[in-house]
Amino acid sequence: MKNLKNILFSSLFLFTSLSINPSFAKTEGIQNLVVKDQQGKKVNLSDYKGKVLLIVNVASHCGHTPQYEGLETLYKTYKSKGFEVLGFPSNDFGNQEPGTNEEIKMFCKKNYGVTFKLFDKVKVLGNEKSPLYDKLVKSTSNKDVDWNFEKFVISRNGEIIKRFPSGIKPLSDDVVKTIKTEIAKKL
Repeated sequence: MKNLKNILFSSLFLFTSLSINPSFAKTEGIQNLVVKDQQGKKVNLSDYKGKVLLIVNVASHCGHTPQYEGLETLYKTYKSKGFEVLGFPSNDFGNQEPGTNEEIKMFCKKNYGVTFKLFDKVKVLGNEKSPLYDKLVKSTSNKDVDWNFEKFVISRNGEIIKRFPSGIKPLSDDVVKTIKTEIAKKL
């Protein structure tokens, strides 16, 4: 009976650890994936090897849209240290990103001075979910993205380190601390 309790306790501990911070998130990176930029050109995420990334699904007509400002501040503050913000517009939530790639780019530049990289519009939900978001979701809690401006921190090796929900602002202490910790690590 004591052994059974130990096994159950160990299993519960392992399950809880995996659901919060799964070990496979650190072994299955994103660098083997290809995405499209706003001009429709293929971009290998391996091009970002050696950089710390913050991947965000963005939208222009959302209550969280002002987070563009914080994302741009993070980018400008840490880009010289090997940090990039990668914005992936998505129209999956309440039709909050209906524009074309060019309209999105103009909106972001005009209203928030965005200079970080924006990519082609992607699906983050459903059967047509992009391979990038499929991997991001499966490598964290296996729970779909809840809303626009969900954030994923990626290590210099392409490992998925941490996931932040939409309500956590880019300049929050936890996001900044996570990014600074990853920047401090060498390849």
